Amino acid sequence: MNVLIIGNGGREHALAWKIKQSALCDEVFVAPGNAGTAAIATNVPVPADDFEGIGKCCRDHNIGLVVVGPEGPLVAGIRDYFEQDATLAKIPLLGPGRSGARLEGSKDFSKQFMLRHGIPTARARAFLEANLEEAMDYIATCKPPIVLKADGLAAGKGVIISLSQREAREELRQMLVNRKFGEASAKVLVEEFLNGIELSVFVLTDGERYVILPEAKDYKRIGEGDTGLNTGGMGAISPVPFAGPDFMRKVEERVVFPTIQGLRKEGIPYRGFIFIGLMNVGGDPYVIEYNVRMGDPETQAVLPRIQSDFGALLLAAAKGQLPDAALKVNDEHAATVVMVAGGYPNEYKKGNRISGLDQEHDALIFHAGSALRNSDVVTNGGRVLAVTGRDGSLDGALKKAYNAAARINWEGVYFRRDIGKDLLKLA
Repeated sequence: MNVLIIGNGGREHALAWKIKQSALCDEVFVAPGNAGTAAIATNVPVPADDFEGIGKCCRDHNIGLVVVGPEGPLVAGIRDYFEQDATLAKIPLLGPGRSGARLEGSKDFSKQFMLRHGIPTARARAFLEANLEEAMDYIATCKPPIVLKADGLAAGKGVIISLSQREAREELRQMLVNRKFGEASAKVLVEEFLNGIELSVFVLTDGERYVILPEAKDYKRIGEGDTGLNTGGMGAISPVPFAGPDFMRKVEERVVFPTIQGLRKEGIPYRGFIFIGLMNVGGDPYVIEYNVRMGDPETQAVLPRIQSDFGALLLAAAKGQLPDAALKVNDEHAATVVMVAGGYPNEYKKGNRISGLDQEHDALIFHAGSALRNSDVVTNGGRVLAVTGRDGSLDGALKKAYNAAARINWEGVYFRRDIGKDLLKLA
């Protein structure tokens, strides 16, 4: 079959790399892709939100499976668009429709979903600008730190942790009144802070059956020691040492199973990934958020550990025929270090030539914000590359990732040098 992957980030490069290994895969197309996907697949110059153009691409290239990478097209209803077109409806597509994508598209909807189905999560209330004074009164009842979450999509940056009630009030005003995150913060959740350690669990489901993929821990802050501004992710580690069999059993029983059952009870068809952001609080899992796609950069650490035919699994899920067979996962550690443009997550420069990619590296190099300019690969985004080392130990995986990162360069390059270091004593 020919496969079309929608998106242009590191997640999509990793998906293309993994799907290309499938015995079922003939050709891989990526819309619009980046410099990395261009080296292993065929890039199609169609934006992820151009549903008409994506439909034409499917017809032109006899696509047998569509894999939607980012959340934007899912929340905007790409599945609904396909299902309403007789020529596209027969093409298996991996990703939920608008109704299921609300799990990520609205923090308030996902919070109420968790509460309806008894899924452990933090206490929270949602407020609009019209309820600003009521929100200020509510903050007065909250114990700091206080978590503020933009209800809508904010590119992974719509969460603020305020250390005082005064700070929370000011940030809430910035979000609701001044639209700090655009229309994403037209509604804001004020949420209880959970004191624990964070991780991500990934589920592939056909709406009835599911398989749990390897878990990961990502690092969101720009600065070492988890300081500074939130980003889309500066690195990831898989497996997670503190997520042992007992903890993962609790995750499946208390979170995964009731989530799938809840979708069925509410009549929400769902074929795709569910990314579950969790907090391990004293050995018990609490859900921070749902995403309706794979994470980035977690995908770059998770997919290299999967031994099963990933393309076959995705096709089965998209068709509603996910097998009961267990997922095959290797025991190696994967460590991903994200290399970013100087200034990210604020203003940064594009178009800087990247050197060192032509060297032999004992690591996987996944492109995110890159582009081709003549024969050069140049920076084209904030997060530019994700470098994944693999080894029998976490320390070995980190060394391979950092050795490769040290040999790749462009003007203003930056990466955290402490990814995974907090887990070494646990591994």
